[in-house]
Amino acid sequence: MKITLFTGNQPRHVALIESLCEIADSVFAVQECNTVFPGQVEDFHKKTEVMRNYFSRVIAAEESVFGKPRFAPSNARQLAIKSGDLNRLSLDVLRPALESDVFVVFGASFIKPPLVDLLVEKRAYNIHMGVSPQYRGNACNFWALHDRHPEFVGATIHLLSKGLDSGPMLFHALPRPQEVDGFTLGMLAVKAAHRGLIEHLKAGDLNAMPTVTQDKSKQIRYTRNADFTDAFASAYLDSHPSPAEIHAALQKRDLRIFMQPLVF
Repeated sequence: MKITLFTGNQPRHVALIESLCEIADSVFAVQECNTVFPGQVEDFHKKTEVMRNYFSRVIAAEESVFGKPRFAPSNARQLAIKSGDLNRLSLDVLRPALESDVFVVFGASFIKPPLVDLLVEKRAYNIHMGVSPQYRGNACNFWALHDRHPEFVGATIHLLSKGLDSGPMLFHALPRPQEVDGFTLGMLAVKAAHRGLIEHLKAGDLNAMPTVTQDKSKQIRYTRNADFTDAFASAYLDSHPSPAEIHAALQKRDLRIFMQPLVF
């Protein structure tokens, strides 16, 4: 089996490459690259004291769950590009990666035609880090915690569509109830998404799985990257859900409102 993954370059993205390499003969990894030191280096996020403090917690949580930046396995073929350059590449450049059996998108920038048309036709799977349709857009798990809704920290695996996080849903992946801080919970949600996708790919049942159209009337918040400002990050650092509060919310989580949920 050949798998193509459109993703990023942080440890959580490399971890998914590693997991896919365990079940595939070869993996084509198209990686859009940003700094691995957000908040310290001006890049996708601004270099400010608040962002440095916030992302120091993110980096520590990511390292605890996914390890440090590292090389991918030997059966991965990598194409590293600057974040945002994906839509500038011709399909001819990507051609070797467009003949795979399975296509996955996780942490890539918004994909436009003609590439998105091809990926939709090939039934590509998108990992949206957030529980749709309640939380859509960017940094959804941050906003769920900001809104005091730890029960909506998770991931939605859905079919890729031409709209942002709007494709038909396959299942939700959720972190199990536990007493952890919000930064770690967010990374455990990523790990749950990886495990859920890998299990279904190994079972070979995703093509037969029923889909559910997203009901936008259930949306709690839609966010863009520009919404995540120093003011919101600072307020969250000063007053965020405690591990005990998170544990209590996850224990009360009603799994009936999720789509074929997998809890890890």
